[in-house]
Amino acid sequence: MSPTHPYAATPERTCLTLGFVPLLDAALLVVARERGCFADQGLEVNLSRENAWSTLRDKVAAGLLDGAQMLAPMPLAMSLGLGRAPCDTLAPLLLSRNGNTLTLSTRLSEACGAELADDPATSAMALGDWLRRQGSAPRPRLAMVYPYACQHYQLRDWLDLGDITPERDVELVAMPPPRMVEALRIGQIDGFCAGEPWGTLARHCGVGRLAATGAQLWPDHPEKVLGVTRSWAERYPATLAALLRALAAASVWLADSPEHRRQALAWLALPPYLDRSVRHLETLDLDTAPIHQRFYGAGMLRPTPQDAQHFASPMARQLEAAGDTFDPASVAACYSPVHFDAAMHH
Repeated sequence: MSPTHPYAATPERTCLTLGFVPLLDAALLVVARERGCFADQGLEVNLSRENAWSTLRDKVAAGLLDGAQMLAPMPLAMSLGLGRAPCDTLAPLLLSRNGNTLTLSTRLSEACGAELADDPATSAMALGDWLRRQGSAPRPRLAMVYPYACQHYQLRDWLDLGDITPERDVELVAMPPPRMVEALRIGQIDGFCAGEPWGTLARHCGVGRLAATGAQLWPDHPEKVLGVTRSWAERYPATLAALLRALAAASVWLADSPEHRRQALAWLALPPYLDRSVRHLETLDLDTAPIHQRFYGAGMLRPTPQDAQHFASPMARQLEAAGDTFDPASVAACYSPVHFDAAMHH
């Protein structure tokens, strides 16, 4: 491409605000800011902490945020108009793979015997058998972060392994991730599926136990993405390319050494980011059992429509159950690698 091609040009906008929800997989955004990867690309980026995915979604759609860390299914849900008016949204880069835990309250885990095992069906069947013995007892309340999220679909897949029907046997509720540990402690919920660090924090505080992980259910699935509206990407192509290169540089830096990952954890522990919620972590554990969270490695960042099939299938079923049609072309449009490939080739 010529030097005047938009992907090689000076960014059209240099001052940006990106949203994030306090989770470990905001790591690439935090590293890119604190390490200077954004600055190296001529960008001044402010990170705006949002505690609810619906708030973050609406701010991106309204143009109050230039882009954001998003749940991997969120760009597709926004494009399809699920949960709000349609807004064509793209996922030009993956921020993380894996990272979710299914956590039960210590009380429920001890009552039913559901514990983390090599096969997630083991804990699901323990819960299912216990529920069937309870008969008409109050249904456990299980939280997930957003109706159109990997956590919701993984929670349903895990329940299915125990022959547990959500609409009959348990109650599913949506709740912002930062509220979940306290809600578990006070008995407002009996379990949750959320990204790290909230599951291990519940375990550390003695209020919850891991029952399964997203990596067990959907190995190496895309979990968080960079999300931008299509109109923003078309208006600021050089800015988008600079963003992608900065995040790729942050991923390479994280991969370089354990010391870099310790430094990244120290940055995440700063008050503007995750603060006390990561103080139980000694290191930024990456790709280790049982959670296998990844922020770097082969094929980590590049989106593909094939990766999206994990969550596109249940979303299609949701649409069809509501009497709507699902267009597979929307998956290809949301998760195309075209922006990533063009930016990286420069």
